[in-house]
Amino acid sequence: MSASDRTPSLPTDPEEKGSRSDENGQPLDARLPGSAGAGWLAALVLVAQRPLVGVLTAALTLTLACVAAVLLRGSHSLVLRPARRRGGWAVVAMLVVVAGMGLAAALQVESLQSGPVKGLAADSATVGVRLQIDSDPSVRRSPGSRRPPYVVVRATIEEVRSRGIVTRVRTPVFVVGSTSWQQVRYGQHVDANGRLEFVESGSDVGAMLSIRSPPRIVDEPPWWLRAAERVRAGLRRAVASQPDDVRGLVPALVMGDESGLSADLDEDFKTTGLTHLSAVSGTNLTLLLAFVLPLARLLGVRARGLTAVGLLTVVVFVMLARPQPSVLRAAAMGLIALAAMTSGGAGRRAVRSLSVAVIALLLLDMSLARSAGFALSVLATAGIVLLGPGWRDALAKWLPVWLAEAISCPLAAQLACTPVVAWLSGEVSLIAVVANLLAGAAVGPATILGFTAAGVALVSTAAAQLVGWAAGWPARWIILIARGGAALPGAANAWPATAIGVAVLTLLCLALVIGLHRILARPIAMVLAVVLLAVVVLRPVGSFGWPPGDWLFVACDVGQGDGLVLRAGERAAVVVDTGPDPAVMDRCLRDLGVSYIPVVVLSHFHADHVGGLAGVLKGRRVDEIEVTPYFSPPAEYERVVDLASQHRISVRTVTYHEKRVVGSLSWTTLWPARVPALPPPGSKSSATSTDEGSPENNASIAMMVELSGLRIFLTGDLEPESQRAVLASGADLRADVLKVPHHGSAQQDPAFLAATNARLALISAGRDNDYGHPAPRTLNLLSHQSTRTATTSTAGALTVTNPNNHLTLTTTHPAP
Repeated sequence: MSASDRTPSLPTDPEEKGSRSDENGQPLDARLPGSAGAGWLAALVLVAQRPLVGVLTAALTLTLACVAAVLLRGSHSLVLRPARRRGGWAVVAMLVVVAGMGLAAALQVESLQSGPVKGLAADSATVGVRLQIDSDPSVRRSPGSRRPPYVVVRATIEEVRSRGIVTRVRTPVFVVGSTSWQQVRYGQHVDANGRLEFVESGSDVGAMLSIRSPPRIVDEPPWWLRAAERVRAGLRRAVASQPDDVRGLVPALVMGDESGLSADLDEDFKTTGLTHLSAVSGTNLTLLLAFVLPLARLLGVRARGLTAVGLLTVVVFVMLARPQPSVLRAAAMGLIALAAMTSGGAGRRAVRSLSVAVIALLLLDMSLARSAGFALSVLATAGIVLLGPGWRDALAKWLPVWLAEAISCPLAAQLACTPVVAWLSGEVSLIAVVANLLAGAAVGPATILGFTAAGVALVSTAAAQLVGWAAGWPARWIILIARGGAALPGAANAWPATAIGVAVLTLLCLALVIGLHRILARPIAMVLAVVLLAVVVLRPVGSFGWPPGDWLFVACDVGQGDGLVLRAGERAAVVVDTGPDPAVMDRCLRDLGVSYIPVVVLSHFHADHVGGLAGVLKGRRVDEIEVTPYFSPPAEYERVVDLASQHRISVRTVTYHEKRVVGSLSWTTLWPARVPALPPPGSKSSATSTDEGSPENNASIAMMVELSGLRIFLTGDLEPESQRAVLASGADLRADVLKVPHHGSAQQDPAFLAATNARLALISAGRDNDYGHPAPRTLNLLSHQSTRTATTSTAGALTVTNPNNHLTLTTTHPAP
């Protein structure tokens, strides 16, 4: 069949003109999609309400549905056009679905509130419990906190013991425990004692369970889960000798095991829109089936045999990835998307199947209505089902069919998901479609070889390592696409994650949906669009005027934190602090064209100053990391040391009054002259905070920089105690530019600020931060000194230049 034979024809029925049609020209029935949308909206609202609200909603909507049905039944004697009658029945269907959601919400909320767990949580009671483990344990850290790492795992309380009473229940909870909880396994039963904590309405768990003691294992998981774990472990052994990125990616592709993925590779996957490959997603399963089924067809499998092969692949996938709700949801969405792209005339069936799947999944678990993962799965599948076939046929007018399908599928999915992704990340990826197109061809081989390696590992470790080595090569290609794509200047662009910002982006996406079909069908229009996109990606529009070519000092817009860059030569810079987010700091350095960093200075170890270190080290030559002698908080200090060790970078401690020269800049360290004594290892806190700040802040590195005729005073998070000590040391604090201490907090010594006599004061703080930075008191102090002040929270990245000895400030966007 030619491409023109597959092009959708316009409806000829006068009452159906303008309706959506599938690829065979048949109008798509909007009743089920409308009902699914109405049910989703109802679930979104009702899941956070009391059970009575759900019951009343169900009663009211069911009554209205009955009344409407009776009126429509009697309308045969009236002059009603068929289209209006169909619209009336569509409304009845929506009301029935909403009634079902009301009852389901009432039952789910009641089940979470029934039994003693909810009441005990309200009292923060200490209880004994028997738990069934419902997920793999996840290790978490609190950025900037002295709290040690902890473990989070989902579980179901099957038995609760309190005040001598034992009650059998089935209440889902989040368990927060010590690192000893890393040993628990999915499907096990454990006994423990802990404290129940209340959770807000609308959550899919009944309480939070905080446990300090180690778990007491009662039994092992079922045999089939143990068998799946042996396969998972075999795959990890099969790729153990591969490079770190490959060792982490192959298990993620095969079974959604992301535990081995590095933070920076995960960030690159997010930037390039490839996250679905490293997580349990419908798209990943679709690509796997799209590889397995043609292979089975080549081997002579036909008809029902193909169906059996597909179902067996899904079952194996679900078992290896664990039969959790997200995995089952991914399996359902993947099968629907595959049916839409591989079966002739499947568009109508796929739309109905997707609508029924949405309704059924919401009825089974109402909390999905508020799940970002559920929204992304549904939207991606809907894009593939509704937009993919038409866009494929438009492209197939001048491209090979296989290439048209390869482009239309990720394009449709990405466009449908763009508003939600922007809401979650505050970014819009401009290379996601290209990245998916280039990486997609390698996903099938990497996954199939990974599955094979996992199976072979049960028989022979040596043979499995050989297959794992082969699986590593397509995985390397995927990693290359993610790394290279994320390194492009315009790979991802910031977008306001607000209601107005997302609404505007949604309208833009709808406009693209309306007009894109015409562009895809015309080769010249497509070439022009691709060229325009390439220009935007390689040289983003927002960066044409920034940074200026003669930049000297930049306070990157890293949010609530410090990320400072001092020019040290062509494509070289000294970085002082790295902000909290690796991706943001990496983007700032890419925009500045920095590829070589002789020294990274970390003023102190709070996460808003060191959290972005991985982004600084990403793809750049870094010679040395210089740190404060106060190694606290310990968790952040250890993270910095680990990162430096991984990249083979030396870490040295700064010394008081030392002088350094790097390229065209030099600096003198003015603080710390002394630091508090660190407590013994294993103690709960590093030191006692005073009324004038934490010891970490007061041990910040302060440095006077001289660069191209400018004196720039960088002060970390020094607070009044250390500010007065620096002032008393007799050092010359006069500066042209002052980086205001501690993000412009109110804790400033007026004499210290006055001694700098700065012409320009820069403050790095996050938009709408919870700390009130910069404080009005500090802004007033600077104003009374006639010091010009600029803040990243309102002006974006702040860039200092000094053309002809004329101090100049450039910002990425003007202050409101």
